[in-house]
Amino acid sequence: MGNLLKVLTCTDLEQGPNFFLDFENAQPTESEKEIYNQVNVVLKDAEGILEDLQSYRGAGHEIREAIQHPADEKLQEKAWGAVVPLVGKLKKFYEFSQRLEAALRGLLGALTSTPYSPTQHLEREQALAKQFAEILHFTLRFDELKMTNPAIQNDFSYYRRTLSRMRINNVPAEGENEVNNELANRMSLFYAEATPMLKTLSDATTKFVSENKNLPIENTTDCLSTMASVCRVMLETPEYRSRFTNEETVSFCLRVMMKGCIKVLKDQPPNSVEGLLNALRYTTKHLNDETTSKQIKSMLQ
Repeated sequence: MGNLLKVLTCTDLEQGPNFFLDFENAQPTESEKEIYNQVNVVLKDAEGILEDLQSYRGAGHEIREAIQHPADEKLQEKAWGAVVPLVGKLKKFYEFSQRLEAALRGLLGALTSTPYSPTQHLEREQALAKQFAEILHFTLRFDELKMTNPAIQNDFSYYRRTLSRMRINNVPAEGENEVNNELANRMSLFYAEATPMLKTLSDATTKFVSENKNLPIENTTDCLSTMASVCRVMLETPEYRSRFTNEETVSFCLRVMMKGCIKVLKDQPPNSVEGLLNALRYTTKHLNDETTSKQIKSMLQ
């Protein structure tokens, strides 16, 4: 799991590449358009996914009533009726993660290809670099919302338990055709993760590297770490930061980059970045190892 976060929290890039990546205005060139259009089909649905997740309230009340009164058939039906459409939403989120994984792998193919270096790719193909950043931005926003919503796992667990009882009793189960047992198992693994989207992208990156043995692994890790470093440099350099016309671009950069990266996060208003710091605290694989810098540990306390 640590692969993606490892490069995003890399401490070796103290200076980093020095160029401005125009997140606000980058447009695809002819050579970028094919991949850009493929990825754009996915990204145009990202905001709607976040809105649905943010408004997800769960069926906690109905589930508690059904559990406390197991003999009351009306309460059982009410709970099931409340959970089924919610599971439909959870299915949509999971399926979007699979689309996002495919989009990321397409971008990695374009941004790590020879003969250019990852830094040259990011500077030359800024529209693709922007999409790459948008995927990371969406991922961290999704995981922030998921981490603070325990109803997601509670609803899905209740759905699976109830579905199992219905099968044993040969009761027709509305909604079972939408989420069959195989899909339910995959969704269960997905939502069991503290940061499911980040885990999906980390696994996708690992798979991309293993399937493209002709490419040096450094092409991929350098692409990720360069993106993180570019965002940090733009936030730390007044000349670059002054070119942002929208304050939301600052938040965008904060999510895309993650020892210097943490410092920039800590310098922001606490309410706006606490979720990002939690993502680092709880998903960085080697944070608590003896070999991890005490300075890094103390910054995340």
